[in-house]
Amino acid sequence: MVTLQKEGVMSWRRRTTGRALLGWFGWLMGVALFMYCWQQISASTTWFFVWDAPRVAEDIWSRATPPRWEYIAKLGRPIWDTLNIATLGTLIALCFAVPVAFLAARNTTPSALFIRPIALLIIVSSRSINSLIWALLLIAIIGPGVFAGIAAIAIRSIGFCAKLLYEAIEEIDETQVEAIVATGASRWQVMAYGIVPQIMPAFAGIAVFRWDINIRESTVLGLVGAGGIGLQLSASLNVLAWPQVSLILLVILAAVVLGEWVSAKIRGAII
Repeated sequence: MVTLQKEGVMSWRRRTTGRALLGWFGWLMGVALFMYCWQQISASTTWFFVWDAPRVAEDIWSRATPPRWEYIAKLGRPIWDTLNIATLGTLIALCFAVPVAFLAARNTTPSALFIRPIALLIIVSSRSINSLIWALLLIAIIGPGVFAGIAAIAIRSIGFCAKLLYEAIEEIDETQVEAIVATGASRWQVMAYGIVPQIMPAFAGIAVFRWDINIRESTVLGLVGAGGIGLQLSASLNVLAWPQVSLILLVILAAVVLGEWVSAKIRGAII
């Protein structure tokens, strides 16, 4: 905005008076909302435990160190189950995510009016519920165990993979598709030779990225009875076996770091 001062000199202002007042009003409302939320949190918080937390943390640390290294012999099968949950859950999710992604993409869906909204609903429904909640629901239906963990990881991953994949499908180079269509190719041939080769790098990256995430998520599914090393962690926490807890946490950290290293190597080879 340009304003004319008394001396006749032109000066520039970034905002008008109304916009400036509106901005300050927005900040005032934001501060008021923050103070209200803080008041609600403070009213439901037992501050004695908060101030006593450093002493409790120091006490637990002294009990948890050194880790009980001889217990590691019992963690081989649970960590293997955890890796299987992440891997099989990711593979199952990809099998369902691929067709859902093609149905959700605007340039490949058979019907933008009917089928695409259903595909988008599947994606949103899968992504909106955490894997722990899926595990709790599946344990109530099919019982505790590794299979419930695999199903929970798979259902949670469908929406994530399908969303990223359908966005990659919508961003393909249409000129390649038009060239294949011009040869008289069928719809399936266009998809196989014009679309799939373009999205394969994105598909591989999405698969590896989701597998890396699922390793982290599968380590805690055992806390609700879905198998894996989380089951050993829950059992150790219940009996306050802190040296075992610290060892389990170190094993989980090693598994996550290994998964991160593998996924980084695969993504680097793809890209």
